[in-house]
Amino acid sequence: MGDKAHAHTGAATGATTAGHPSSVRNVVLVGHSGSGKTTLVEALAQTAGAVSRAGRVEDGSTVSDHDAIEHRQQRSVQLSLVPVEWGGIRINLLDTPGYADFVGELRAGLRAADAALFVVSAAQEADSVAGATRAVWEECAAVGMPRAIVVTHLDTARTPFDAMTRVCGEIFGGDDPDAVLPLYLPVLGPEGADGHAPLTGLTGLLSQRIFDYSGGERKENPPDEAQQPPLAEARNRLIEGIIAESEDETLMDRYLGGEDIDIRTLVDDLERAVARGTFHPVLTAAPAAGGARQGIGTVELLDLITGGFPTPLERPLPAVTALHGAALPALGCDAGGPLVAEVVKTASDPYVGRLSLVRVFSGTLRPDDTVHVFGHGLTDPGHEARPFHETEIRVGALSSPFGKQQRPRTECTAGDLACVARLSGAETGDTLSDPDRPLLMQPWTTPDPLLPLAVQARGKADEDKLSQGLARLVAEDPTMRLEQNQDTHQTVLWCLGEAQLDVALDRLHSRYGVQVDAVPHQVALRETFAGPSAGRGRHVKQSGGHGQYAICEIDVEPLPPGSGIEFVDKVVGGSVPRQFIPSVEKGVRAQAARGVVTGHPLVDLRITLRDGKSHSVDSSDAAFQTAGALALREAASDTRIQLLEPVAEVRVLVPDDYVGPVMSDLSGRRGRVTGTEQSGAGRTLVRAEVPELEIGRYAVDLRSLSHGTGRFDRSYARHEAMPAQLADRVREQRRSGTNGA
Repeated sequence: MGDKAHAHTGAATGATTAGHPSSVRNVVLVGHSGSGKTTLVEALAQTAGAVSRAGRVEDGSTVSDHDAIEHRQQRSVQLSLVPVEWGGIRINLLDTPGYADFVGELRAGLRAADAALFVVSAAQEADSVAGATRAVWEECAAVGMPRAIVVTHLDTARTPFDAMTRVCGEIFGGDDPDAVLPLYLPVLGPEGADGHAPLTGLTGLLSQRIFDYSGGERKENPPDEAQQPPLAEARNRLIEGIIAESEDETLMDRYLGGEDIDIRTLVDDLERAVARGTFHPVLTAAPAAGGARQGIGTVELLDLITGGFPTPLERPLPAVTALHGAALPALGCDAGGPLVAEVVKTASDPYVGRLSLVRVFSGTLRPDDTVHVFGHGLTDPGHEARPFHETEIRVGALSSPFGKQQRPRTECTAGDLACVARLSGAETGDTLSDPDRPLLMQPWTTPDPLLPLAVQARGKADEDKLSQGLARLVAEDPTMRLEQNQDTHQTVLWCLGEAQLDVALDRLHSRYGVQVDAVPHQVALRETFAGPSAGRGRHVKQSGGHGQYAICEIDVEPLPPGSGIEFVDKVVGGSVPRQFIPSVEKGVRAQAARGVVTGHPLVDLRITLRDGKSHSVDSSDAAFQTAGALALREAASDTRIQLLEPVAEVRVLVPDDYVGPVMSDLSGRRGRVTGTEQSGAGRTLVRAEVPELEIGRYAVDLRSLSHGTGRFDRSYARHEAMPAQLADRVREQRRSGTNGA
């Protein structure tokens, strides 16, 4: 493992059977944007011989060639799979975006993986490492997922390696920083003109050997005498950390008694501790330079993955139930067992069409198989899931992606991942199973999108394609939500942040050929009467033949919030015939829905019909509907109309250090903090009520305010009176033909 290249190079070879779950490792790379995850994946692929020294596959593309949008935006925006082979082991490297807007891709990668590599950059501030990755680390810890840490960019480091390991111990070690320790110390060359020293090799702490990459090939040398004191200190701490995790309780006493513990024993204990998720080694890596075949540290990292990370056989499967929720015995990762697979990613390829990345948890998936598809929807706890859907689909071709290529496969067995063509009825998160034994896998959760984007088609041709394009976007990415708002009549795409919003607009145009314009998102305001009033509606017209005749008189009085519209009939003496009273109510309610001042619906009113007049020939249903609407408008003209705005209950979870700034910011948004409470070590939940007009961009603003460490959710609380100044501004905007709400 850490010194496996010295102790038993390629120990994973020959011990497994190709296609068996024991010969697979599924590893997700996690880290802050710019930490070097994609570069590391390319370096590992090059060292494993999957690509040339120039980092190219056979068709000339690179393993980082994914969506064209990634090249336009110069950042990863989606989960990608790069399979490589090392020592007879198939390693599925799952490269995730580092930007917070694409956390849905990260969650999918965590679902598909059995272990995680946390990539941290020594060229970034320590705060950014903590803010961006601590929450994900805690997610992995909650399910016992094995983790290791890779430090990159030592050649341009702001923070030296020993300081980075201390930072990682503080951030990731929690109460046990000795569970996060380096396996190697970097060997740095002479400083250049820019003041930075290049990484030229590694010193193995267990083997006490130098692995020198300075000549372009990895060479093993004895350690330099000058390195002995710092090497001995770091080595002793590593050995003590490994022994502390050993299942052999006599090992520590023997070590403290002066016994020289065999390196084979230490490596075996290290492998078990890493696979259990109780010890987290720190390594460093750099891509190959100057035509070298191997990147620095990549051999060591591949040995760690194959020797220390668990096989799919060692990881428990997500819970599986019958379709209607009945509990079933736990399934194992068995290629001969019942088929249970899951769509972890859906994408559209311009050449092969729809592609679904599938993790097979049990059984074997083959081309032309018919599978049962059950969609349960992915959701954040407490929010409404997507509608269930169920169908049977014939599986298309299976393949493994590599750059722009799709390499054909004859089957995908339990524990492995593959791309499946033409799963047209399946969405991300859907369960695939045998039609004769349909099963449902417990879904993973996704955050609720809270940044709205209101869009409208640019032209008539775009209108026809817009709904289909938006539906496909949402099917591919469950962290986006589509809303057809009945109050504002806007089409709203809810996203996690501005970067995801930009990607959505880009894909609508480049992939689905839809031109759209982003328009201001409108909040659903309401109107109500500030006091009682009365109105008379007179609709009398005579124009040859049957005329129109209807007169009605109403009283209007405000009701408590949440009462809606209440209609009361107090007509006596038949002044309004019984058959036309429902017509008056229909007209009144239609006018209330249209509003009387700003175009927002009227609410919380009791409208009483007390009198009226009719004509034996000219009165009609339509005439009394019109009279009812006119009566309500006249009543509105004799009193003050109050605007009501929606208020949201907001729950903000932030580290304790940011509680003060968050509460101050909420107050500046006309919010009322209703309480705070501790939520785990070092984190506080702030509860507040905030007008929705003030939190349209809160998803972006909170991220900036808390350095990416805060998250929030919101739910509708009620409508309440808007301050007079703001209400006047809305009325003025209505008169001028704009809508600022």
